Amino acid sequence: MASLTSIATSYPSSSQAMRLKSSGNTLFSAGVRSTAMGSSGQRKLKIHCASTKPAAEIDWKQKRELLLEKRVRSVDVKEALRLQKENNFVILDVRPEADYKAGHPPGAINVEMYRLIREWTAWDIARRLGFAFFGIFSGTEENPEFLQSVEAKLDKEAKIIVACSSAGTMKPTQNLPEGQQSRSLIAAYLLVLNGYKNVFHLEGGLYTWSKEGLPVETIEEED
Repeated sequence: MASLTSIATSYPSSSQAMRLKSSGNTLFSAGVRSTAMGSSGQRKLKIHCASTKPAAEIDWKQKRELLLEKRVRSVDVKEALRLQKENNFVILDVRPEADYKAGHPPGAINVEMYRLIREWTAWDIARRLGFAFFGIFSGTEENPEFLQSVEAKLDKEAKIIVACSSAGTMKPTQNLPEGQQSRSLIAAYLLVLNGYKNVFHLEGGLYTWSKEGLPVETIEEED
């Protein structure tokens, strides 16, 4: 059995971590594993700073290009509500389950794009420590069951509006010439990459939905 001979860990800069912490957004993990063979033939494990697991490892420019190629369109919150009511669109809320329960558009379906780190392997402990180093004690990881869970609820022909808290944007600005990625755009990327044909994106996110006074329902925790 190959032995573990070295672990090299790097972390986001302090400014990056503070931005993530202050926004309440933990879309990164302490690192991503890669393996290489050492000169002695033993397998080495290195942990590199990166954005969670596979989907977030893909460069945003590549994800954006695919979203545009597949004609994923962003809609504002009022248009999303109209499409939901009149055209049988489903709002897919990809926020954590706790946020969904605290308030979501009526009829929205919840499948977490990211979830709290669940396991306690050496790798998962290292990631927890990476988050804790920056004062973040609820580290998240990309949900490995995301696509499977979506497929159990929605077929490939379903008309879907993907939503998260802040939403990001594909629209270029002076400061962000390629827009800005978010959980919902990463989720939209995964959906079109895996054959979903009618995927839209909620511009402004559920923060804007709530701010505009659009209908919201909650789910109370059972005692």
